[in-house]
Order: sequence, then C-alpha cells, then structure tokens
Amino acid sequence: MAKESMKAREVKRAKTVAKYAEKRKALKEAGDYEGLQKLPKNASPIRQHNRCKLTGRPKGYMRQFGLSRVMFRQMANQGLIPGVKKASW
Repeated sequence: MAKESMKAREVKRAKTVAKYAEKRKALKEAGDYEGLQKLPKNASPIRQHNRCKLTGRPKGYMRQFGLSRVMFRQMANQGLIPGVKKASW
C-alpha cells in the first residue's frame, strides 16, 4: 500500500492540472513558451502518474479498470468486477 502522502500528492497534481488546463491550452496555441514556463511544474499533465484507486500502487496499473493487477485479480476472483471471469480452456 502506498503512503497516504503519495496518494495525496497525486490528487493535488490532478487538481492543479485541471485548474491550469485552459490557460495551458491558450498559451500553447499562442506559442507563448515563456508564459508556459511560468506556470507551476505540476500544471503539466505529463507529471501525473496512474495509481490504483484502492491501494495507490503505481506499478501494474490497468487503465480499463483503474486498479493494480493485484487488486484486479483479487476482486475478479471474488466476482466484484462485472463481466470478468477467470479463463479456463
């Protein structure tokens, strides 16, 4: 499980990206790169990192479900994810 501070940091980054999205777009269209550099570092969407919604695990993330591979398997085996079942052939 990730530290609470790491999860909080990602949430804060997401809010900052959303806050400056329109301003970034306008500056990019105008070609004002000096203006872009004056924005906060965390206003760039590239600095965001996908994390599991339940545990905050940064690696083994599955975009389609928003979960790490560990939690996905656990929830799928318990039948908590609709339409997902264990393969057998």
